[in-house]
Amino acid sequence: MSEGLRVISFPASARAAARPVLAASIAVFREDGRVLLATRTAPPAADLWSLPGGKVEAGETLEEAALRELGEEVAVEARLIGFNRHVEIIHRDGEGRVSHHFVVASFVGAWTGGEPRPGPEAGAVMWADPFDLGGVPTTRQLGDVLRAAHAIWVKAR
Repeated sequence: MSEGLRVISFPASARAAARPVLAASIAVFREDGRVLLATRTAPPAADLWSLPGGKVEAGETLEEAALRELGEEVAVEARLIGFNRHVEIIHRDGEGRVSHHFVVASFVGAWTGGEPRPGPEAGAVMWADPFDLGGVPTTRQLGDVLRAAHAIWVKAR
């Protein structure tokens, strides 16, 4: 397994997932090129570094969800730059049934205010070099997401 990566543990599920869960995340960059990361406090991905984000609520656009989750999780505000990519997280139980399926729409933003702080959903926060995370344990596709997000951020500057 690559340095800094860890297998995501999913909580045991009594039944198969009925349908995918839609979520949104955002890679927020400061002027110095650092990106905001936070650790997750609950499964899946507990204690792994990732982008702030969470489930989309009914009646909410993906963009609104990304910005709302950013404020709720880490108390930061950003200007949305654009869409980056989607990430799918699918887990099957021992019998091959889908127990969890998340589809995460990942956006890119520019920091406009607030100092990041931990909370109930973000155990720790940091501004990180998107190309050198120092070997911290991350969600599986974070490196690829950050490289693509950085290119979008640079182009928008």
